[in-house]
Amino acid sequence: MTVTTEPPVGTLLRGWRERRRRSQLDVSLAADVSTRHLSYLETGRAKPSREMIERLCEELNVPLRERNTLYLAAGFAPAHAERAFTDLGAAGDAVRSVLSGQEPNPALAVNVCWELLAANRAMSAFLQDVPAELTRPTINVLRVTLHPDGLAPRIRNLGQWRRTVLRRVRRQLDRTAAPGLAELLADLESYPDPGPDPAEDGAGSGSGKSSVDDIAVPMRMATEYGDLALIYTTTVFGSPRDVTLDEIAVETFYPADDRTAELLRALSPGR
Repeated sequence: MTVTTEPPVGTLLRGWRERRRRSQLDVSLAADVSTRHLSYLETGRAKPSREMIERLCEELNVPLRERNTLYLAAGFAPAHAERAFTDLGAAGDAVRSVLSGQEPNPALAVNVCWELLAANRAMSAFLQDVPAELTRPTINVLRVTLHPDGLAPRIRNLGQWRRTVLRRVRRQLDRTAAPGLAELLADLESYPDPGPDPAEDGAGSGSGKSSVDDIAVPMRMATEYGDLALIYTTTVFGSPRDVTLDEIAVETFYPADDRTAELLRALSPGR
């Protein structure tokens, strides 16, 4: 039988400080704790109180899920509950309201690993033709986007968009260390790389393209009604106290040009 043990709380604290690329002196000054005491905490010569863990986690911007791990490692009960998305009450209603309010722009809610929690009708239309094997046990929107059997064949600038997606996952992994992200990144990197897109050579000022190419990377997708150019935004909740809510992001895709705006309006449900 294999027995797994969690690292001691001091090791976890040092890991988050190093992940944030901050020195002991920097953190101790910001968190109002002596450098010596912080050193003692990290080496296990002193045990942190609940208040000290919370203070250091706030300073190091540790996600709520990992804060619970720190509390447990120090011998305390977790401080943050984790509910199912359907049990978030008013917060869940707020997510659904944001999604419906974005129509006719596609919008979805995902967790920290980009697993689909909810989508508006416009986004559901994009996902309705996804093969069943890519929807089990749940839809991961990044796998669906880059998988050769998913949306990838319809993305005109697949090489450019793939690099954008991979950068996002790497940043998310570095920021959160969330379970499952390393595996997701490995899967996405294993999908075929189409290389540079011919259109990238002409991107930028004076290329004749929409100026959006100068300020953001659009996803250019082919549809039977014409090509769409979409840019995305991400919305998160402020001051969450629940693990699930802390990890929810609402991603909305907006038209990057007038033709896309017209197509989204024409393709909106009910029209």
